[in-house]
Amino acid sequence: MPTFRYKAYSATGSSVAGTVEAESERQAVAQLKGKGLLPREVVEEGGAKDRSGTFSFRRGVSTDELSLFTRRLATLVASSVPLFEAMGSLCEQEESGLLRQTLVRVKERIAEGAALSRALAAEPDIFGESYVSMVAAGEAGGALDAVLERLADFLEEQEQVRSKVTSALIYPLLMVVVGGGVMLFLLTVVIPRIVTIFEDSKAALPLITVILIKVSHFFQGYWWIPLSLAIASVPLYRTAMKRDDMRLKRDSLLLRLPLAGGMVQRLILSRFARVLGLLLSSGVPIMRALEITGEVMVNRVYRTFLRGVMDDVAQGGSLSASLKKSPLFPPLLVHLTGVGEKSGNLEEMLVKAGVAYEREFTARLTRLMGLMEPLMVLAMGLAVGIVVLAVLLPIFELNQLIK
Repeated sequence: MPTFRYKAYSATGSSVAGTVEAESERQAVAQLKGKGLLPREVVEEGGAKDRSGTFSFRRGVSTDELSLFTRRLATLVASSVPLFEAMGSLCEQEESGLLRQTLVRVKERIAEGAALSRALAAEPDIFGESYVSMVAAGEAGGALDAVLERLADFLEEQEQVRSKVTSALIYPLLMVVVGGGVMLFLLTVVIPRIVTIFEDSKAALPLITVILIKVSHFFQGYWWIPLSLAIASVPLYRTAMKRDDMRLKRDSLLLRLPLAGGMVQRLILSRFARVLGLLLSSGVPIMRALEITGEVMVNRVYRTFLRGVMDDVAQGGSLSASLKKSPLFPPLLVHLTGVGEKSGNLEEMLVKAGVAYEREFTARLTRLMGLMEPLMVLAMGLAVGIVVLAVLLPIFELNQLIK
């Protein structure tokens, strides 16, 4: 009989952990509830490993592929097509690749009698814990097609946000690369040829020209220093980010950045509200939904605070009162959460809050990119202008000496 490791909350609200033997995960959960425990994690020993730490709705395949698969499956399930036949049809439609290979294995598990959620849980590299939990809730509530539709909508919306951010960053990055290339060409090729004219004249050079010549000599003779630092910074950064304290400091700094910090916070709040609302509307219990949402939170500052929120809710506190304790959650989100708790439609209010913060993030991103484009052009023009000025000033002085 399989053994399952569990983490749960006791009747007093304290966290407990241990193992239980059961035929299936559902039976293990039932045993724990029979003992008066509230399960928050049940994992088969030797099965899927802990998958926290990254956004867990999709892994290994693109969001577009996963959302398309999810919507197709929802359509087939809503049409009362048997699950095994639906998976077989989807396998035939998929082109050869990682997703097709995964779906073939999922179909084989379903043929052996496994539930869809269990079959998907065996592929943690593709279907994360959030995805599997929502599918399991949909199966238990008899609304699998509706849950799959919500999942597909969410994945498509998240892909749209990612595309907006990527598109907004292309222009600034292109300007930095082009501007850096132009300056490097001027300092290593153009300036050294002009310097010989000034050195032959033996005339006193302006300070700006002297500085430019020294910078040019540095890049000519010691170009390997900045190149080595740039190359070494990548593994150093990755090594530092393996430490939780360094990640916490980085995430805290991101929230304090001018302009960008507010945008990052809106994006985090949108993700928090939409994921939590989506999980609750799919029938996932509040404690399990909070735990999964905490794992979705990439920012360690928010993730750390949500652990305290889980403890408060487990002891009988309200979600809105717990969120109100920290300035990380603005009054609007706290108010909407409180209204949702009182009216009994918490998931709906959370989704509305998520949509509102996503729109605010998009508006801020548009304004910032509109401001950044002329600033990048101005900065590039200023840098080139300084080089031109440093070259022309000695030439003007030489002309005056000749006259």
